[in-house]
Amino acid sequence: MKIKFTIIGCLSFLMVGFSHAQANWNWPEDAQMEAKAREYNAAYTDYRKSGEFLKAREGLHWLLTNVPDLNESLYINGVDIYAKASDMVDDEDQAREFQDSVITLYNVRNEKYDNEARWIENKAYYAYRFFKGDKDRVGDAVELFDRVVEIHGKITTPQLVAAYFDAIYRHFAYNQAYTPEEALTKYEELMAMLEDAEEEGKDVATPKATLEQLLVAMDIIDCDFINNSLGPRLEKDPESMKLAKQIFEYSVQHKCTNTPAFLSALEVIDNADPTFTTSQVRGLRYMQNSEYDKAGELFEKALTLAETDEQKAEIHWDMAKVHANLNRKGQARSSALKAAEFNKEEFEKRAHGFVAGMYMSSSSDCRGGQSRVKDYSIYIAAYNAYAKAGDSDGMREAKSRFPSKEELFTEGYQVGDEINTGCWIGQTVTLATRD
Repeated sequence: MKIKFTIIGCLSFLMVGFSHAQANWNWPEDAQMEAKAREYNAAYTDYRKSGEFLKAREGLHWLLTNVPDLNESLYINGVDIYAKASDMVDDEDQAREFQDSVITLYNVRNEKYDNEARWIENKAYYAYRFFKGDKDRVGDAVELFDRVVEIHGKITTPQLVAAYFDAIYRHFAYNQAYTPEEALTKYEELMAMLEDAEEEGKDVATPKATLEQLLVAMDIIDCDFINNSLGPRLEKDPESMKLAKQIFEYSVQHKCTNTPAFLSALEVIDNADPTFTTSQVRGLRYMQNSEYDKAGELFEKALTLAETDEQKAEIHWDMAKVHANLNRKGQARSSALKAAEFNKEEFEKRAHGFVAGMYMSSSSDCRGGQSRVKDYSIYIAAYNAYAKAGDSDGMREAKSRFPSKEELFTEGYQVGDEINTGCWIGQTVTLATRD
């Protein structure tokens, strides 16, 4: 898998726990050791304050080795010193040694003071920062973020939510550590955390965008995944609006609207919270599947939800096609012309062309067999409809099927006489001939 890393910017948040003043100092009982401990403590803190972290490390190391129970500040300040020292050296092995020391300090601090909840999020941050590019250790960062959630139930800093999912993405890319379903579940969980944070008034726009970019980079969502993985989940939990909306959004995004999973999701959404769009799209899907009766029911529902003339026109046009497919030609004509009433510019010519086509195809339905003039009069009706549609080709085709002069004469008619087509067409037309 080609890894398309999303750059996680600087995580600008306050790292809690860096404190200078700590109670409960445990100075050695031996006077000489106490004096030495005080000397090293003063020295390393002075170096730290002046930004000389490599020098600060020397005194800190002596204190951690010889008086490890002196004060919790050794571990708090030690994390800061070793982390910053790792940024100051060019040797990768030495930098990694300092980074490992940061993690070790947290581990020892937990053994001695048992207050993991206070700093576990910071530890996860450092693990991500240090190991995100390391195939063998990026999983350690993921596990620490998992531990944060285990302790607190969430990640409290939105930027760290993005870091968490970036670590998951890298672990997935490097080590195939998750199935696509597991990776998507992680995405959903973390996105839910961000949504909760947003409700609390926090700005989560950037981490949300990062999660979405990483999910796309994982390249796990396609039509097969939606239909074969998410679809069965919806079958097991058919009332899950959240899952239904997710399937709907992914299907639209990835152009997978012809899958059974999309239709199932659409049904859940439309039944629970119908809108004009959901009912119309659902009807269109049924029509694509040649389930015209069901489509008609949904279009009728959509019509009650339509708010504009344009929407009403669309639904009447959809209904026209449903009626036509069910051989309800009279109703199809009425619906098509109704669409034109609501949106003349969009549907008037289309509606008349649609009606003309139905007239042209009604020869066998409307042939009485007693009068050729009457039987052929439906083509005059079609011609008139094509004229309203502005379809000159259709007009020529219809005129080629007009009755002939001889047929009019034989039956006692003249050009200009009026006749009703009868049948479902029921149009009174002025007779004309094809020759």
